[in-house]
Amino acid sequence: MTKSSYYIVNGITVYRIVAAPVLIILILKDQAEVFKWMLMVSFFTDLIDGFLARKFNVISVLGTKLDSIADDLTIVAAIVGLFVLKADFIKEEIVIIGVMFVFYLTQTILAFVRYGKLSGFHTYSAKVAAIFQGTFLILMFLLPDPLYPLFYAAAILTTIDLLEEITLIILLPKWKADVKGVYWVMKEKSKRRNKKITSTISK
Repeated sequence: MTKSSYYIVNGITVYRIVAAPVLIILILKDQAEVFKWMLMVSFFTDLIDGFLARKFNVISVLGTKLDSIADDLTIVAAIVGLFVLKADFIKEEIVIIGVMFVFYLTQTILAFVRYGKLSGFHTYSAKVAAIFQGTFLILMFLLPDPLYPLFYAAAILTTIDLLEEITLIILLPKWKADVKGVYWVMKEKSKRRNKKITSTISK
């Protein structure tokens, strides 16, 4: 890891944090055209900083925290856009949206109680859900009508991700960065348990 790559990756993440309140201001000032293209840039840079972080091995606790904050703020900005520009869709799908919000709120509260911060595990399920979320939200503002199959797919994947994050918070007493998922955590726990048993028997 070099300093330049570290600054570039975290700089892109910081851009998304700064862009989020700007996006909200744009939508409240009826600048829908600028909003939707800037939102697209924010989602695209989310993919870019993740790719660059893995490519240049720029993984740090600070970077993970910033990325989680940037992800959440970008989604909040997009949701504000939905409420302002797509109010009919929100009313139509309020139950599904409400369920996801309850799971997100539960996960966030548990993370702060357990770790004092956002979970930010960046599991595989979170990455897949983020791709579907971003694709749906971008197309939602670009196309005249919602793509309902894509919305339902994104909702299912998001719910799975949130339930997995809740499970991980329960399983992990200490916060960890870049946790692959429940399967890998359980596998690691099983390895440690078997190693301990083997060590006890050998004594």
